Amino acid sequence: MSRTQLRTVLFDAVFWTGMAVFNLSVSVAFGGLSSGTVLIFVMLSLALWLSGVGIRYIALRRYWFELGPVRLAWRLLLCILVGATLTQLVLSPTVKLALSQGWVSLPNSTGFRPAMLFVYWANTAFMLGLWVALWSWTMAMQRYREGEIARLNAESLRNAFELDALRARLNPHFVFNALNNVRALINEDTERARELVSRLSNILRHALDHSQREQASVAEELVVVEDYLAVEAVHYEDRLRVRRDIEEAAFGARLPPMALQLLVENAVKHGIARTPGGGELSLQVHSRDGRLCIEVGNPGRIDPEPARRGVGLAYLRARLARGDGAGHFELKQHGRRVVARLEIPQ
Repeated sequence: MSRTQLRTVLFDAVFWTGMAVFNLSVSVAFGGLSSGTVLIFVMLSLALWLSGVGIRYIALRRYWFELGPVRLAWRLLLCILVGATLTQLVLSPTVKLALSQGWVSLPNSTGFRPAMLFVYWANTAFMLGLWVALWSWTMAMQRYREGEIARLNAESLRNAFELDALRARLNPHFVFNALNNVRALINEDTERARELVSRLSNILRHALDHSQREQASVAEELVVVEDYLAVEAVHYEDRLRVRRDIEEAAFGARLPPMALQLLVENAVKHGIARTPGGGELSLQVHSRDGRLCIEVGNPGRIDPEPARRGVGLAYLRARLARGDGAGHFELKQHGRRVVARLEIPQ
């Protein structure tokens, strides 16, 4: 038996045992205890225990807690009424039979007139309703805690991806190479060194300021991509050649922050840097049929080991999965080039 099942059994046992003890105590205080009274309250607790088990089984099996509070409430109310009715249909004839055969005695019996039968039924419905209310509240609290845990786990995963993306953006190799290039340019070309520092500052500020945003425009992303390519051009020189095909109509399209830069960085890191003599990085951005289409190509081959592709693409897929639209990303081999294609509905 699992821990959850054990808690459920203990909850039912404590509740219905407590209800039987309470009813017997009230009977002793007001009318005296008899064998008939004991029979009635013991059978009542057992019957309602079984009714509660049935209600729980039906509600969970049919996923009533997924239906919303109103639809759940009237279903549970109907179960309470039916459960109380069935309990009395079993209890009343049994007590009558026991009394008629002399098995038990009930000195202060008020009989089984219709009015009293309704009172018995109402009391039974009240007790079952109290159990249903407590159980429903317990289930609601459990689902709330599970929802909070799921939300916190999702938030933790999101923060982890964003932290990994930020680390990728601030990786020591990129920063050290940029700083070394700045140092080399200070004496040779002061103006170019100043420009390189400005572009590096823009990249770092973009990473810090925009990692928490849900969306950014293509125009905003292109600005930081140009800064990144300018910094890398100093490092790779003629090994990095960029071909741009950017549709002006796509400037206002929206996409996850850093998505475009991640694709460009991936192309430089896994394509240009690993190819002897470098190569051409192609960047295409178009808006077609209500979808933003981005393609970034580079020389090289797709790494067969997904774990070695870094956190950038995993972060991008996580951002697409979290969005409202059905964004699509794929990485394909086209001859001697690798093409990353991203489509985002607008």
